[in-house]
Amino acid sequence: MPCVTIAIPTLLGGPTLQSCLESLRRQTFRDFEVIVVNNGDAAPVTEPVNFPLRMLSPGSNIGFGAAVNLAVKGSTAEFIASLNDDTEPDERWLERLVAAMESAPQVGMCASRIQLFGTSTLDSAGILICGDGSSKQRGQSQPSADWTISGDALLPSGCAGLYRRRMLEEVGLFDEDFFLYCEDTDLGLRARWAGWQCRYAADAVVNHHYSRTAGAFSPLKAKYVERNRLWVAIKNFPCSRLLLVPMVSLFRYAWQLSAIRDNRGASAGFIRAGSSMKDLLGILWKAYLETAIHLPSLLRKRALCRRRRRIPPAEFSELLDRYGISARDLAYSG
Repeated sequence: MPCVTIAIPTLLGGPTLQSCLESLRRQTFRDFEVIVVNNGDAAPVTEPVNFPLRMLSPGSNIGFGAAVNLAVKGSTAEFIASLNDDTEPDERWLERLVAAMESAPQVGMCASRIQLFGTSTLDSAGILICGDGSSKQRGQSQPSADWTISGDALLPSGCAGLYRRRMLEEVGLFDEDFFLYCEDTDLGLRARWAGWQCRYAADAVVNHHYSRTAGAFSPLKAKYVERNRLWVAIKNFPCSRLLLVPMVSLFRYAWQLSAIRDNRGASAGFIRAGSSMKDLLGILWKAYLETAIHLPSLLRKRALCRRRRRIPPAEFSELLDRYGISARDLAYSG
């Protein structure tokens, strides 16, 4: 069996997926297979490739995390790479990710340097976390050239991350209830509780067509991001941090109103895309309602995470501080 299984969920397939697969044909690291999980109506891949390729069709859109999980369960590779179908990795991407993973046995995840396609602008160098459970791509919108030094990170973006199978077997796979967005944050935080580390491989470069599938400012994305950040906090935050989530949420909402007035940030982009303040309030209502409905399940998952922990709450809180982003900075970011 190959050393790496690359899991690529797709809804539409087509030229976007084909460009992704073409970039994988050029990888210098060859000990890998690709499993494309067809969450929609993607046609079978017919263009020739020079690596093992399988296509799984669950029959419906099961979400990003569930699609990657399906690939994990269908392989025995030591490492699992999650990759968006709207990405094009550099030819040495996988080689450098694997090298970063093998740098130390306690490294369980690796983050790529993800650039916005066709620009020199960074999309992600790992993930930051806010005090209300919201997550943000580290370094987003900054010059990619400012992020060329490898080092530690909190956790990788699932857009182009590498995971050690042994870690996944210990802490569990992606939480399929998230469906879209923040499932990578949840998985990474569960892994950090269990004592696993994350490396940022600055020379593992991926070019990304940002939010091509769901849309950068779509109501669908806004709903899942708002709901799932609550789930991240409930499942993973220490009690002392969890009690502060409502207050930090109110601060973020206030800063988002300010950002809308200044025509900045994701909330302003949501309004520019044709939605209204009433739509935003509806999204908040649905997010809190669904969280209340799922609260018993979330608390059971929280208890399971605590049984697997290997670091004390104080050390986990220090990680949240080290890789934190303020409510204001989050509200004013794109």
